[in-house]
Amino acid sequence: MPMLKIFVGTMYGGALDVAEQVKPLFEEAGHEVAILENPTLGDLDAATTDLALFCVSTTGNGDYPGTFAPFANSIAEKSPGLGWLRYGLIALGDSSYGETFCGAGRQLDELLAGQGAQRLGERLEVDAMETFMADDAALPWVEEWIESQRLKVA
Repeated sequence: MPMLKIFVGTMYGGALDVAEQVKPLFEEAGHEVAILENPTLGDLDAATTDLALFCVSTTGNGDYPGTFAPFANSIAEKSPGLGWLRYGLIALGDSSYGETFCGAGRQLDELLAGQGAQRLGERLEVDAMETFMADDAALPWVEEWIESQRLKVA
């Protein structure tokens, strides 16, 4: 059974809630799923990660949540890179913050691409000004992502 790891960066639990809500969709599609709330670079390895989903909220001026920042920094320092990694990304933010809307997710996407990782499909950006519960946007996106990227294995 392929392993999907959901890497969570959250401040108040919204991104974790999204991860917990979408987990059963991946399990139904035939994946073993691990949710990693305080990930380390050791959690992101080719031997134990077949696919990754990043659920990241934005804090401050487009920053990573505190517990996620060390993980992102270690990715930035990784060498030779993440050319083997296939991933999806759900970014949570608030458009009232203007240019920093979904800043953490956008930064992470750029960082992963710079390390050679391949994003499958488009990034989902969830705006707290439009969507009260982020999983209301994430669940249909994940269903479509599984279908469009042919991620169903069961």
